[in-house]
Amino acid sequence: MPRLSEVIAALENLWPAERAESWDAVGTVVGDPGQEVGRVLFAVDPVQEIVDEAVKLGADLLVTHHPLYLRGTTTVAASTFKGRVVHTLIRNDIALHVAHTNADTADPGVSDALAGALDLRVVGPLVPDAGDPEGRRGLGRICELDHPLTVRELAALAARCLPATAQGIRVAGDPEAVVRTLAVSGGSGDSLFDAVRAAGVDAFLTADLRHHPASEFVADRTAHGHVALLDAAHWATEWPWCELAAAQLDEISDRHGWDLRVHVSKTVTDPWTAHAASTDTTDEPLGAPN
Repeated sequence: MPRLSEVIAALENLWPAERAESWDAVGTVVGDPGQEVGRVLFAVDPVQEIVDEAVKLGADLLVTHHPLYLRGTTTVAASTFKGRVVHTLIRNDIALHVAHTNADTADPGVSDALAGALDLRVVGPLVPDAGDPEGRRGLGRICELDHPLTVRELAALAARCLPATAQGIRVAGDPEAVVRTLAVSGGSGDSLFDAVRAAGVDAFLTADLRHHPASEFVADRTAHGHVALLDAAHWATEWPWCELAAAQLDEISDRHGWDLRVHVSKTVTDPWTAHAASTDTTDEPLGAPN
């Protein structure tokens, strides 16, 4: 079996830490470089439920997309949520490695996996990485559909192809508008609105869209025409990367003769657990007496 240091070197080759954003916290959080690794689990979130799954699985390494400690801390006491995660990992000899924004911009990366889940044809990055002379790395992806779909049909496709969540897919814009090209970005995406406008696409699929930026975007039709927004759950847009990353590590394991057993967690760690649809009360004015 390979040592943790060997597996981490392979992961760092896929997602170099220096390509992460300056505010990010990526790399190995817990783990002895000399420990042997035979089983690896990929997941989006390093939460206790996932760590408990890694323990039950007998994993030696947990790889997550989201960092455990994105900001500094002064304690890893087991009385805290994150401290308990650290204690559980160390007590069970499980290493934790994080690939976040360095996986977002990778080739292939998080948005490639999102596009692949919907069987979209990737044309190129939405925001190219200036350090990539081949123009393949960067944030988000610009995609084409093999056959035009309405916004409503595209939302239904996303709902079928992405993992099920309480949120599902929200739409802003004309549901009957025709989509031939779209931009996708796993995770929070309303910071990319300027790039979406410049790309001239028909729709944008991402997550965590906020009221004011989304409202202003769909209202500003003079600047970029009719661009629909499709808002999925953050976790759902990034989970396909786990399958992509696991396949990449599988290929590396085969090449090196490591015989790693690589798994992808199917545990839903999206924080929203239920959704109640609004009812039509237009015939009852606000403030009407009972």
